[in-house]
Amino acid sequence: MRTIETDVVVIGGGSTGVGVARDAAMRGFRTVLVDRGDLAQGTSGRYHGLLHSGGRYVVSDPESATECAQENAILKRIQPGAVEATGGLFVVTPGDSEDYADGFLDACAAAHVPAREITIPQALEREPRLNHGLKRAFEVEDGTVDGWQLVWGAVRSAEAYGARILTYHRVTRIDHEDGQLQAVVCHDERGGDDLRVGCRFVLNCAGPWAGRIAAMAQCHGVDVVPGAGIMIAMNHRLSQTVINRCIYPADGDILVPVHPVCIIGTTDEKAEDPDRLPIPAYQVQQMLSAGEEMIPGFRHSRALHAWAGARPLVRDSRVSASDTRHMARGMHVVDHLERDGLHGLLTIAGGKLTTYRLMAERIVDRMCEQMGEQRACRTAEEAVPGSENGHLYTIGHRLHDVETQTTAPSGQQIICECELVTRRMLEGVLDAVPGGNLDDVRRQVRLGMGPCQGGFCASRATGIAHERGDVDVERATGLLRLFMQNRWIGLWPILFGEQVRQCALDNWIYEGTLDLEHLPEPVEEVVR
Repeated sequence: MRTIETDVVVIGGGSTGVGVARDAAMRGFRTVLVDRGDLAQGTSGRYHGLLHSGGRYVVSDPESATECAQENAILKRIQPGAVEATGGLFVVTPGDSEDYADGFLDACAAAHVPAREITIPQALEREPRLNHGLKRAFEVEDGTVDGWQLVWGAVRSAEAYGARILTYHRVTRIDHEDGQLQAVVCHDERGGDDLRVGCRFVLNCAGPWAGRIAAMAQCHGVDVVPGAGIMIAMNHRLSQTVINRCIYPADGDILVPVHPVCIIGTTDEKAEDPDRLPIPAYQVQQMLSAGEEMIPGFRHSRALHAWAGARPLVRDSRVSASDTRHMARGMHVVDHLERDGLHGLLTIAGGKLTTYRLMAERIVDRMCEQMGEQRACRTAEEAVPGSENGHLYTIGHRLHDVETQTTAPSGQQIICECELVTRRMLEGVLDAVPGGNLDDVRRQVRLGMGPCQGGFCASRATGIAHERGDVDVERATGLLRLFMQNRWIGLWPILFGEQVRQCALDNWIYEGTLDLEHLPEPVEEVVR
């Protein structure tokens, strides 16, 4: 077993975990982050893309609303390249009561969430597809955020301060003796080796899996409830602004424009296992009907992909154990010294991607208190690498880059027309993630996330990886098969109209022409 030593081990490579790794490294701690999969492969990569203004929670959770409003402004400053300032509207649709709207502005003011009421003609001028029967409309400072870009930006910052990021390292054991945590033992899922990371402190940022991680240190009963929700990406932007129904938070009440698509979400039900999140047909219909309330004709638009994520909610004794919709969204730090008598372990859960930086600040502050050290947090002031110019994301940035770059023509070969992924972008990820799979590439450059859902670009990307010598024939076949299987998971629940035709074409390409499912399989099929 290999052994390394560090000060802090962060478990979990989602937004909270990488934010914690960045914060700890910036404060001068030797930091190692481990995750059983790729970065932002869990909840942070499976959400609707909303950068909260706080408006959604001004009534149900005012403290979280205030935190969202503050962090919204900070993220626009320190990670502008991951944020699009779309703005947001809260609207009262024809079927909604106005009771909630009557107190909305007062609740916003009390929570320090900027908001103002605008006229219906103003709302319709801004978003012509909105239901023309709207009763009221309020303007807020919602935006959209690319969770993967946000996570990778924070990782680059953490690495610049010396942090070590170990993806595909699954925690198998947490060692402690006489009430003091000593080490984390991981299994390298790709290399096959075991690794023991000796440390002074472990920060458990495993999201809906945090209870399982705490139990490895014999800290049982950490009740993190997975609140499962489905989302559906539509073929194009049906709005340029985030649209929220001005009602108490409910299923399917948000429409978020992200990159070239828009996302309707989300449901909220307790999941028994965050690794197994179904996409029920009735919930798909529920989302489409909810979209129709805000945008008439929504049901006739083309649905591209459906997915499910699990919110890491802290068990709330005030509500039913299965009522995840009404559990508080605020962050919660579990101090295992106070709770279990174990020094060197903290667990954090709850919160929002919007508040990931604040969550990191709070748990690292608590760690410093236990260590008896004073090291100030600087994450709110220092921009992540690549964000120093302060430019917010814009929808046309990739087209601009492709048209204006003066590099060699081969570097500008378009591999994925839907998302304008160039060969140079693809090869950059292949160089940075040796031994990776096509889903690792997708999370960094959005390969295969457009209307064809990998129908054309997946084979091109696989061919380039093989041509470069990154993979042999057997692994190339396995990578392609795995990528298309993962795309299919989000396609079958929403097959209708044009998307059926697209899937039939993709099936003809990969089964009729390449016979992908019947190509020779290696001794061990590619699964990661």
